[in-house]
Amino acid sequence: MTQAAAPSIDADEVARFDALADQWWDPHGGLAALHRLNPVRIAYIRDHLARHFGRDGLADQPLAGLRLLDIGCGGGLLCEPMARLGADVVGVDAAHASIETAARHAAQGGLGIDYRHGSAEALVAAGEQFDVVLAMEIIEHIADVESFLAAACGLLRPGGMIVAATLNRTPQAFALAIVGAEYLLRWLAPGTHDWRKFVRPAEMARRWRAGGVAMTATTGVAYSPFNDEWRLSRDLSVNYMAVGVKEGAERAVRR
Repeated sequence: MTQAAAPSIDADEVARFDALADQWWDPHGGLAALHRLNPVRIAYIRDHLARHFGRDGLADQPLAGLRLLDIGCGGGLLCEPMARLGADVVGVDAAHASIETAARHAAQGGLGIDYRHGSAEALVAAGEQFDVVLAMEIIEHIADVESFLAAACGLLRPGGMIVAATLNRTPQAFALAIVGAEYLLRWLAPGTHDWRKFVRPAEMARRWRAGGVAMTATTGVAYSPFNDEWRLSRDLSVNYMAVGVKEGAERAVRR
């Protein structure tokens, strides 16, 4: 893979996550913050997809029949729950060691997830299309936001849904997500985030519109130190999630 073929790939970020590959499934390791965040992410994705595609979110497999792509899937922390909810899951990541970890863990759990070492741009070039695209906690780690978001939108079928989670480029995010989480609480290794790569919701909405996707919902995600858990919030100033729908009448209804 080359930078020319995939302008969104940041080689330094790939190396950072390759070095963490053996910690993906350790809830107390270097990626513990994602384990704590995962229940909120899973519920938010499930509920929005169920509503959009006319499913019962409380059913055993509400996502059955939907082809779902997780870009920057890492070790599969979201791919596996999405597969258990019934989706036909493809996970792609530029970090080869992470993909190997993800494939190994899925096999141990008897899950048939299609893991690929590559980029969103490569999937666009191959003509891939999905009912659902996830871009969760990946946007702040890429080299070219415009290229990445254009590719993510291009991978959606008409009527498909994208769900993204990232960090807002605000003073609050610098104070909490970098100074607090990395240097004071040590939830993440110092240097994990670069504030200049954070994306404001309005910027994401504008780039989605260029790709034919309308942003339909946003929510903040905040940490509660009293019960040591993450929750949805009206405050978008630090962590936030956003949902968008691709223009067009087609909507996946396969069961």
